[in-house]
Amino acid sequence: MKNASERTASSTSAPNPHLLDPDTLFAAHEEGYVKALKPRHVQMIAIGGAIGTGLFLGAGARLQLAGPALALVYLACGVFAFLIMRALGELVMHRPTSGSFVSYAREFMGERGSFVAGWMYYLNWAMTGIVDITAVAIYMKYWAVFSDVPQWTLALGALVVVSIVNMIGVKVFGELEFWFSLIKVGAIAAFLVVGTYFLASGHAVAGHLPGFHLISENGGILPHGVVPALLIVQGVVFAYASIELVGVAAGETADARKVMPKAINSVMWRIALFYVGSVVLFTTLLPWTAYSASESPFVTFFGKLGVPYMGTVMNIVVLTAALSSLNSGLYSTGRTLRAMAMGGSAPKFVSRMNASGVPYGGILITVAIDAIGVPLNYVVPTQAFEIVLNMASLGIIATWGFIEICQMLFRRKVNRGELREVPFRMPGAPFTSWLTLAFLFSVLVLMAFDYPSGTYTIATIPLVVLALAVGGRLAKRRTDRAQASVIAGHMMVDRADNA
Repeated sequence: MKNASERTASSTSAPNPHLLDPDTLFAAHEEGYVKALKPRHVQMIAIGGAIGTGLFLGAGARLQLAGPALALVYLACGVFAFLIMRALGELVMHRPTSGSFVSYAREFMGERGSFVAGWMYYLNWAMTGIVDITAVAIYMKYWAVFSDVPQWTLALGALVVVSIVNMIGVKVFGELEFWFSLIKVGAIAAFLVVGTYFLASGHAVAGHLPGFHLISENGGILPHGVVPALLIVQGVVFAYASIELVGVAAGETADARKVMPKAINSVMWRIALFYVGSVVLFTTLLPWTAYSASESPFVTFFGKLGVPYMGTVMNIVVLTAALSSLNSGLYSTGRTLRAMAMGGSAPKFVSRMNASGVPYGGILITVAIDAIGVPLNYVVPTQAFEIVLNMASLGIIATWGFIEICQMLFRRKVNRGELREVPFRMPGAPFTSWLTLAFLFSVLVLMAFDYPSGTYTIATIPLVVLALAVGGRLAKRRTDRAQASVIAGHMMVDRADNA
């Protein structure tokens, strides 16, 4: 219990965020959430985050650009994706929170760091959502029953349905993401089993005997040289976007410190099996030249086998992947915006929650921005969507960079004895932390050489920096009020306890 002089000093001093310990501050930010996600939900969210349309559709185009070297690029980027996940895992073990890296940036870098981290992550999902609803509409028009339905209607319908699902509650989101991920994993598993059988048995595929000789006979691992393999790194990085979603889910997961390490550690072998394994099979079952940018390599392979309805099956899979991405985007941005609003880095409206513990304010803002994608289908060329995707890549690179920096700052405080050690540490840190940051910077450099979309995206970085600087200055007063509100509430509780 405080003495009279201490209570007087506390009540008369100006609000200072450092008067509160981080545990008290972030506990206030987590109020209202329901820990309804189960281990199976988290496992599938981790899997779903590592598998997107980049594998189902993008692999064909990347095989055309880089040939069999795509497997090495997937592996190299996968190693860094795993290190980013381990850095995030160390932070989650320190403090599971729905604000994830936004909250970690606030704790270790201050409100300015939280502001930049949050809005760059939001940039990623806002841009991705615009592409997702367009992709859903295109995939649905594959079936004749939807062929005469206006594309904007299908895009809007998908957005409305997924938005309603997110508003119901986190458990419904978890169930939907569980089944979305299960469909994606099932499709890849089926290919891996069938492909491995043909490779092991030596049965010909479309007149080609399977084996590694198909690589050496068609230009080797680098048929177009090193440069094309390097230039696809940016696209591969975007294919891994969403792996960080498991950190956001930690705040609504029962017994997160027990569940998260297992989910995070499984990411590496999933990447190796699904991405690297698939590409190796693609290039040893058929010449890499047999694949096309206009067709999923999975469809190409099963089509050569004469499997009926393969186009329909794969259309269902890629439709599922797009819906999963849209679902995840609404979920994560709702939590991220609320975490930002609790510190004053976003408008107060986005901090509102419904009776089910869903931050509906942030979700509605994201829905409004994603809806911009509906008219974009008709008024901009395809190249504009390439630029949108590159902007999303810029957001995810920044987010991963913030995760690494926060892990390094956390480790520094642990070494000084200011914070407690956690059992789940990033391997090889701090060397691997610096190495990962160097890798992310190199991706930005490579993006500049990806003309025209990547070059244009890099050119917008000064505009993004300017927008963040202006926005940060405008948000400063709101930040001070938000922190003062939390402190005032804590002081009232403290006075009641002392009374």
